Amino acid sequence: MGNEMIFILVLVSMVIWVKVSKEAVKPSKEISWWKMVTLLSAGSLSTLFITLSLFQGMSL
Repeated sequence: MGNEMIFILVLVSMVIWVKVSKEAVKPSKEISWWKMVTLLSAGSLSTLFITLSLFQGMSL
């Protein structure tokens, strides 16, 4: 994966985690749980890809 793609993935991941944090500070009754689960899944997956890419880059 190229450096540009990793950079774009990092930016997207940051946006996702900001949205998760904004959703998390809402009162419990106002939280959209489907949105929260979707954002958490996407954020975790993007973080996993970023971590794996960085470790692959270190081993070269």
